[in-house]
Amino acid sequence: MKFLSQDLRYVLRGLRRSPGFTATAVATLALAIGANTAIFSVVRGVLLRPLPFAQPDRLVVVQERDQDGEATNTGYATYRDWRGRSRSFDEIAVAAYWMPKLSASPGAAAERIEGLRVSQAFFRLLGVRPALGRDFLPAEDVPGANRVVLLSDGLWRRRFAADPRIAGKTVRLGDNAYLVAGVLPRDFESVFAADPTKPTEIFGALGYDAGLPQACRTCRHLRTIARLGPGVTREQAEAELTAISSTLLREYPTEYSATGVFVKPFAAALTARARPLLWTLFAAVGLVLLIGCANVASLLLARAGRRRKEVALRTALGASRARITALFLVEALVLALLGGALGLLTAAWTLQTLVGLAPANLPRLGAVRLEGAVLLFTLGVSVLTGLLFGILPAMRMSRLHVEPVLRESSGASAGRSARRFGGSLVVFDVALALILLSGALLLLKSTSRLLRVDPGFRSAGLLTMEVDVTGARYAEDPAVTAFWDQVLERVAALPGVQSAGLVSQLPLGGNFDGYGVHAQDKPSTNPDADPSADRYGVSADYLRTMGIPVLRGRGFSPADRADSPPVVLINGALGRRVWPGEDPIGKRVRIGGNDGPWRTVVGVVGSVRHTALDAPETPQIYLPRSQFVDNFMVLVVRAANPDRLAGPIRAAITRIDADQPITRVATMERVLSGSAAPHRFSAGLLGAFALLASLLASVGIFGVLSGFVGQRTREIGIRVALGASRQSIVGLVSARTLRLTLAGVAVGLAGSLLLSKGIAGQLFRVDPHDPIVLIAASVLIVAVALLSALAPVRRALRVDPITTLRAE
Repeated sequence: MKFLSQDLRYVLRGLRRSPGFTATAVATLALAIGANTAIFSVVRGVLLRPLPFAQPDRLVVVQERDQDGEATNTGYATYRDWRGRSRSFDEIAVAAYWMPKLSASPGAAAERIEGLRVSQAFFRLLGVRPALGRDFLPAEDVPGANRVVLLSDGLWRRRFAADPRIAGKTVRLGDNAYLVAGVLPRDFESVFAADPTKPTEIFGALGYDAGLPQACRTCRHLRTIARLGPGVTREQAEAELTAISSTLLREYPTEYSATGVFVKPFAAALTARARPLLWTLFAAVGLVLLIGCANVASLLLARAGRRRKEVALRTALGASRARITALFLVEALVLALLGGALGLLTAAWTLQTLVGLAPANLPRLGAVRLEGAVLLFTLGVSVLTGLLFGILPAMRMSRLHVEPVLRESSGASAGRSARRFGGSLVVFDVALALILLSGALLLLKSTSRLLRVDPGFRSAGLLTMEVDVTGARYAEDPAVTAFWDQVLERVAALPGVQSAGLVSQLPLGGNFDGYGVHAQDKPSTNPDADPSADRYGVSADYLRTMGIPVLRGRGFSPADRADSPPVVLINGALGRRVWPGEDPIGKRVRIGGNDGPWRTVVGVVGSVRHTALDAPETPQIYLPRSQFVDNFMVLVVRAANPDRLAGPIRAAITRIDADQPITRVATMERVLSGSAAPHRFSAGLLGAFALLASLLASVGIFGVLSGFVGQRTREIGIRVALGASRQSIVGLVSARTLRLTLAGVAVGLAGSLLLSKGIAGQLFRVDPHDPIVLIAASVLIVAVALLSALAPVRRALRVDPITTLRAE
């Protein structure tokens, strides 16, 4: 311990006397460690932090398998059978999306809030107890008795001023009074959120009526969560439910199109889409750290070379190899810890930026923060980094031959060894920087192609907003239709409005409404095996407002009224799926169950991207809003300056009925941009890491070349004295730069081919081995290396031969 204290004081004095070296090393480490800490914070918060539920590893998501082998939601009848027949679970619960209207209160307007209706065992299954009040009672999970809610902590504070006596009081949701059973804990995380960009703020008792049409087995709109029983594995539970699924298919052959059930870990299901992106970024920032380590190792080695005589004297005076090794390791660890401490400050700022730039639908963003585990990670990374870049200089100095160094007779040999090691570090830096740069260029090219995808509509000049009509006065369809007629009439009359339309679900808007489509001339023995389509209820002017073309037949007109023959429009994908090689105009279809009317196809329209720009084309069907009435609609307005119309449009709707909340006011350009946000985020972040890696690599190249020029000052001076031209001196330094850089490029290209396989799933219409990207990345890295060589070249050109010969 005494020796350690002495070494520490000596190291601190030495670092204080070398401020340039210390600042360069600490800044390099701070950038690399800070970036790693920030990304680890996101990875831990989103992927690694256990969900705040009891035994979260026992929680699973249960999904049916459709005829295409894809996972789907569950119908209520199927859920009841699973719950009654399975023995693998302690409990099974379901949840349905719910967006109730919270009525106006003093100081707060009416608003639509994100919610879920859940079966009675939902919170008990999660192991969550209300912070105030009580959970749902079994008697409340029945029709007619389910007007009971639990509030989130955020809603309780925002709308009810954190009233400690809220349990037992009532709130008005729409036209009905609901009893507040309790308030959930502050750390409760939203699950099954209808809108991933917003937290779920209210939970109602499900109280499902099994006699209603939507309780059918083909009405798969319920999300299912379960807790595995003691000793039961996920595979065993999946096998049991798959066997039950086979039994149900035999019992109800017309209501299931396939057998099989997926049982997935709950945490993995929540973060499935974010997992590849975050691990890619974590690997990328790890490469940045390795480049930083290589640079600091190069600096330490050069510094150690200048201290060879000092080390030789220490050894001659009796210092052991272990003591010499410890001295240099202490110096490396001090630098690493200083870099880690400064890196924490860098991470705090970087993390705020990351969270601010992250896509809104990235799950569990609220769990991302700097905490004890992250601090331990930073400490561990700092110590490991110090050992990584400090061990080689320490070992080299501990093996120094004393007598030759004291006689200064082996300088040339030591110089060659140092140059070889420095050259290896340049190759290493260039290779890692090229790997990151090629990955960033692949993602940038992918994002560029994604943004050029035709969404199927003209987004410029469009303003959108959601309106959901509820209340006793809108209990009948004619009243709802009259409300929408007034909205269109008044909005269309506003100055600057070119056209206006209504749609039940907005493309790329995050909502989804699908129905089975059954063709009259293509009868099926199993209707559940018929194709399903995205269903849009639209006004007559919607297609014109959005710029969606009618390819064949006609569009809707005001003549398509409630009392007119039922009609539909379809897109080409649905036509090809149901009537391959046939003309669909005039064909008749029924949507949903068997009790609806037959509807005539009067037109074929262009396909729109509904879920995402990179999603495949889906079957789509359009119905006139007068013939399929929706209380929830999205208003779409085309205007020259759509941003300026939000206020006037809101005021026009409020004058019709002030109690109907208007939500999600956004231009279609912003909706479109939000759809591509995850791709831009990954490309931008990897690009930033590639830029940082290139910067660090350039610093490393500069350091090694400066050392090369310094070691060969005598040779350069003699060359100049003997008549060497400036071009030959430039060639001497440039040749070494190119040799090392091209060696690094060769290694980096091999690494890039491996990296591209890891990010192939995140690319859109881009070959992971795109030669243009690899060539561009290589050219950029060579350019960075040559720019880094400019200062050493100028230094070499300034060598004075007379001064050099006098020194000899």
